[in-house]
Parts: sequence; C-alpha cells; structure tokens
Amino acid sequence: MHKARKDWLWFVIVIVVFLLLSYFTFTPKPKVYPNYVTESPSPTGTKGFYTYLKQEMSAKSWNHSPSLLPKNKEQQLLIMVEPGDFTEKEEISSYIDFIKEGNSLLLLTQNPDGLFDLRTKELEKDIPSPEALKIYGKGGKAAQKAEVQSYVRLQPRNGEDTLLHDKYGPVALKRTVGKGQLIVAITPEWITNGKILKNDHLPLLISLVNETNSKTILFDEYVHGEQTTSTFLSAFPKWFLLLMFQGILIAFIWLWNKGKRFGPIMVPREEMVRFSDEGIRAIAAWYLRGRRYQDSLLIQADYLKQLLQERWQVPYHKEWQDIWGYLERKWTEKKTNEIRLFLQELAIILDKNQITKQEYLLWSKKLDQLQKEVEQG
Repeated sequence: MHKARKDWLWFVIVIVVFLLLSYFTFTPKPKVYPNYVTESPSPTGTKGFYTYLKQEMSAKSWNHSPSLLPKNKEQQLLIMVEPGDFTEKEEISSYIDFIKEGNSLLLLTQNPDGLFDLRTKELEKDIPSPEALKIYGKGGKAAQKAEVQSYVRLQPRNGEDTLLHDKYGPVALKRTVGKGQLIVAITPEWITNGKILKNDHLPLLISLVNETNSKTILFDEYVHGEQTTSTFLSAFPKWFLLLMFQGILIAFIWLWNKGKRFGPIMVPREEMVRFSDEGIRAIAAWYLRGRRYQDSLLIQADYLKQLLQERWQVPYHKEWQDIWGYLERKWTEKKTNEIRLFLQELAIILDKNQITKQEYLLWSKKLDQLQKEVEQG
C-alpha cells in the first residue's frame, strides 16, 4: 500500500511539472485576421471604430445572410466595408429591400463601380499622393484633411447628393432608396485601426453615420466570409471544456496505470493451436514415435471418406472396393483398372493389424494425393 501511494505521488508530480512546462514554454502563433473585420485588432481591422460605436450607440456585428436582415425595424444602419465580390442577384435584392423599408446602408469601398448601379470614373490627371488632401462637405463646408487612396471618383446621378469631395471629384454621396438611404464613400481606409485617428478621418466617418439618424448600427461581417457556424462544443464555456478534457486525460492515464487493455481481446495460445497446423504436426509426431502407423492411416482414410461424401457424393457406409464406380466418374486422371487396383490394395492395407513405416509413408502419400484431387473439385 505504501509503495502504491509513493508511485501515485511521483505520477502526480510528473503530470504537474509537465503541465507547468507546457504552459510556460508554449507560445501560440498570432491569429491572422481578414481585413476590415470588427474583431481584428490589427492595423487593417475595424475593431476601434466598432468598439467606439458600441459604447456610444447600439452597435453589433451581423454574420448572417442579407435575406435575414430585420426589415420591419426602421432607422437601422448597416455598415459594409470593402465587400468581397458578390454578384448574386438575390443578395443584392435583399440589401435593397432592407434599405427600402426605411433603413440605411453605408458602403465603404475604393471602387464601387457597378455595385448597386453606382458609377465611377478613373482619374485622368495626377494620381492622388498618399499625403492628406482637403475634403469639403456639402455646400463647400470648411475643409478637413484626410487620405484618399482610391484612383477613382464617384459620378453622381440624378437624385444622388454629394456629401464629400476633394479637388479630384466626389468622395462620398447619398441616394434615397424607398424609405431609406444608400451612402457610399470610396475611403475604406478611414475606418481601419491604423488610420482612424489620423488627420480628420474619425470626424468624417461620424458625419457619414450621422446622415442616417439611425438608432441601431450593424457591421456586415457576412461579406468577409464571417458566417456564423455553431457546433455542439460551442454551446459550452471554454473553462468547462478544459475541465472535461483534463478529466478524460486523467481517466485514461488512471486506466492505463491499472493495466486495462484497449483493443481486441487476445485469445489464449492453447485455444488457437488445438486444431491448427501445429497441433496436427504434434499428433502426427506422437503416432510416429509410438509406431502407431496403422491407427494414423485409418484416421487419414476415414477423413478422406468423409471428404468424398461431401465433395463427390460417395456413400460413406460403402467399402473401399465398392466405390470404384463413383471414383471412375470423378477421378479423371486415373484409368478404370488403376482405380480398381488402388481400392483393392487400400482395402488390404487397412485390414492389416500392423504395417511398416515404409507402407505407411507410401499409402499416406497416395491418400494425400487423392485428398487434394477431391478438394480441388
């Protein structure tokens, strides 16, 4: 008992040391986030602006298909930043239906040409420098400084109002769609963590958000491939999953320490070799050592007779010399007179009380040859 407790103590110490070493030596790789997602703290993420709106207003991320957007609520703002290529008419129609119900969509993308029937034009003159440009509001409001990395400018149509512009053309516009509004800006860099606090990017973004007077703000993560997927394990907290994993590990180690077997049950050797080749060889050696040649040959002949009944339908109760007609039809490699001679000599040798080793080996070989013929059909 004392030795068992000592072994368990050392076992627990080893496990604790292993866990401590794993904890202090494990360095997880930094997580790679897609651009413009709300949970990304990287310079290309939008976590800063999302957190700001979440504190100041009612903001949350939207990870579902646009067809599931709540359309019965008015004054909602959906912010879509640099969406991936989506050309499904059903998805575009769902966004338009969402706007028509009295909601707003703020689209931030460097080139929205063709999206929601928007038109742009490429700059033919000097390409904008990475330095801050002067951005003017509606009616020539006081200029603000901001970076504009896009090489296109918007082309407003009838019914579309220019909200922001620089010396190259419109940077942001607004279109009324049903009861709601579509707001487009070619400056997605303003909302990123690395740029939002530079120049006047934050005030300009807030001015675009305030155009809608929305009470609820949704950040569209669906366009970045961040669809919501739930699994069985996601229903449980992480601390509970950790405890479950540790419990399973400890139970496995405890069973292993107790010597429990996992896998198929091993059959004892004595049960396997009883009728195996090894057993047959042992019985044959016993007959040879005891010079029981006649007994061995009788057993071999009896087995052959049973086999003849199963395979060639030769009656078992008939004597050997009386079955030549059956063998003549099946044993095609032998002639009729050879078969009769074989059966007559076999009957004579089996009737003897004792036979020599040479006779035994000769007739055992002949019976074995016939047995192979019968087994092969």
